[in-house]
Amino acid sequence: MLHASPFSRRHFSGLLLGLLLLQGCGRFIPHHSHEYVYVWARGTYLRDRVAAVSNRVAEVVNGQRLQVVEHGRRFLKVKTDKGEVGWIEDHGVIDQQVYDKFSRLEKDNASDPVIGTAVLRDDYWLRDAPGRTSDRFYLLPENDKLQLLTRASVPKPATPQNVPLPSAKPVSRANHADPAPPPPNLEDYWLIRDSAGHVGWIRARTLDEDVPDAIAGLAEGQKIVGAYVLRKVNDPDANMPDGQVPEYIAVLSPWKDGLPYDFDQVRVYTWNVKKHRYETAFRERNLAGYLPVSVTAADRTNQAPAFSFRVGIGDQVALDPQTGTVKPGQTATESFRMDGVVVHREGDQPPRPAVAARTPRHHEKSHRKRKG
Repeated sequence: MLHASPFSRRHFSGLLLGLLLLQGCGRFIPHHSHEYVYVWARGTYLRDRVAAVSNRVAEVVNGQRLQVVEHGRRFLKVKTDKGEVGWIEDHGVIDQQVYDKFSRLEKDNASDPVIGTAVLRDDYWLRDAPGRTSDRFYLLPENDKLQLLTRASVPKPATPQNVPLPSAKPVSRANHADPAPPPPNLEDYWLIRDSAGHVGWIRARTLDEDVPDAIAGLAEGQKIVGAYVLRKVNDPDANMPDGQVPEYIAVLSPWKDGLPYDFDQVRVYTWNVKKHRYETAFRERNLAGYLPVSVTAADRTNQAPAFSFRVGIGDQVALDPQTGTVKPGQTATESFRMDGVVVHREGDQPPRPAVAARTPRHHEKSHRKRKG
């Protein structure tokens, strides 16, 4: 007759005790982590069931977090932080992975300098990348004040209006080389930060740069990208609450998306106290300038305002093909100082080529057509 050794009995007892401890402590070990989704729709309702006729359980709004209780076909059963449970269509929410992209945008760009400000024309969703096919989440309200951080230009989706028609007559390949494909149509996006600290991409055509109304009509067909106060002059007869009229430096660009620079003109608008109107005291053209513009405004300790900005001095200015952001090559800083209403250039400025030499060919064609 075989007998188990003392060592074997002790070994078996230890295993049995370990299993009992694991079973008893199982309630303290989480079986799974919670799954969350986030509402990107403007606003919708949770329903008590998935059916043609159902009852509203709760209202949920843009940006709200919901815990997933059950997955269905095209619907999710979710629970709010208040404990309300109901069904929602899955295309009205984003998952945790997309939400984390927006969180990373806020973290990675938390210390980015603000190169301009703008106002949103209408309600618009923030996107996690430039382009119309990227994911969207936060809905920003009309007239929201935005901080501009980075500009990018990406290909515009093809539409029936801009798709070329096929040629009616076949072309012999023996005598003709294949024509080069036309350059893509580009549209601009801005990486912005809103008043709540959210960071994301917005199509540039949906916002207006923050430009004073008093000089907006002096752009002469150009777009004022940014305007910055240099100093204030006293004119009691001016239409100002305190009689202090600001004078500005403004940077301008053509009304064209996809330009490999931020502005190509610089102007200084001073106030004529006798005629009570703005006048152009300084104009610099034909440059490839890049934001931000650095301004030292006049105050009690500094009566001579000054400003500076970067310009491209080589021919390696282009758009990054991967991200669409502007990637200038060699740049130099040009600095100016005001003496009364006269603007003086400071230091030796390196020569810079004309803007036309650095503009992509399809932009040059568009300018020639516009002039003709």
